[in-house]
Amino acid sequence: MSKLLFTVYLLTMAGIASGQGAYSKKEQMKQLIARQFEFADQQYKVLAKNVPADVMPKTYVAKNNKVETSDTKWWCSGFYPGSLLYIYEYTKDTAILKEAKKRLAILEKEKHYTGNHDLGFMMFCSFGNAYRITKNPIYKSTIDTAAASLITRYHPAAKVIQSWNSNKQWKGPVIIDNMMNLELLAWVTDQGGDPKYKEIAINHADATMKNHFRTDYSSYHVVDYDMNTGKVVKKGTAQGASNESAWSRGQGWALYGYTMMYRFTQKQSYLDLAKHIAKFILENPNMPADGIPYWDFNAPGIPNTYRDASAAAVIAAGLLELGQYVTKKEQTVYVTEAEKIITSLSSDAYRSKPGQNGGFLLMHSTGALPLKSEIDVPLTYADYYFLEALTRYKKWYL
Repeated sequence: MSKLLFTVYLLTMAGIASGQGAYSKKEQMKQLIARQFEFADQQYKVLAKNVPADVMPKTYVAKNNKVETSDTKWWCSGFYPGSLLYIYEYTKDTAILKEAKKRLAILEKEKHYTGNHDLGFMMFCSFGNAYRITKNPIYKSTIDTAAASLITRYHPAAKVIQSWNSNKQWKGPVIIDNMMNLELLAWVTDQGGDPKYKEIAINHADATMKNHFRTDYSSYHVVDYDMNTGKVVKKGTAQGASNESAWSRGQGWALYGYTMMYRFTQKQSYLDLAKHIAKFILENPNMPADGIPYWDFNAPGIPNTYRDASAAAVIAAGLLELGQYVTKKEQTVYVTEAEKIITSLSSDAYRSKPGQNGGFLLMHSTGALPLKSEIDVPLTYADYYFLEALTRYKKWYL
């Protein structure tokens, strides 16, 4: 399947190149993006009808024909309103904006949440987009409060934000996903907030750069710290195939996270690391031809194992931003790879049929296979980063 999709993609692009050149390629991407947002606008109205007013969508279970939901404390709670806002930004559909505001209203209370590190996912993907699009100062106040809540998990001795609370398996776990939550902190400082927020984000990024990466620039999922000394206790995984494997979505978080931190700091070491991570991903011998990775780059059973559309969407969004900070030659590589991913995700192999899939956009994501959780299903964050990638492509490359 993947080779066929890739062949179709190459033939399509080759046909365009032999015709009217770069303009035609841009026009094709412009039309593809328009179709995806038109689809998303209608599909998310289906999803809205399937989700009670006081909860958020999580995934869809086909055998039960039911959308699974979560309370607003679930780490994914910000992705649904964030996706609605991306759709509204493109379509200007006021019904979509109304739904987004309704969901923001039930999420707002989580600005005080301190139970884990996921305030960035929860509050910045939602309220960050809301403020960016509407400029409503109430949304900025919510973001500022969320940042104050997030730094309660910061340990000055270790210079990291603890991801999960201590348990039998981990003393002071920090996961690579946590890079994504630093955007909340850096943004608040840059928008007139206390400099300490950005300082904490930088400290965390520096410690992660030192401790999370192997010599091939793949990332561990979990690094366990003694928070009193900053000493690394052990390295391992919770969602990957093994402690030494490269969990695919984790590599996406790393790529996106260091690219984003370069945006806020202009630190060359962050940009260099992002490019190394991109190289690991794009040149990995286990990367399928269509650009949609297996759930782990070292998963047993490749090629007869699950894909992760959510990892692909995160990687595409990260590559598109990385393309903003590099040479023209490097940009061409990153944008071409992102185009391939977007084209694959927009195809019938990964994108839902209208009215199906519970109202979600994408199929074939993998949440946590070792935990037997959310395997080969739609996920809210797959949709979110897919829409973000489409938005970024339109903004930067059309």
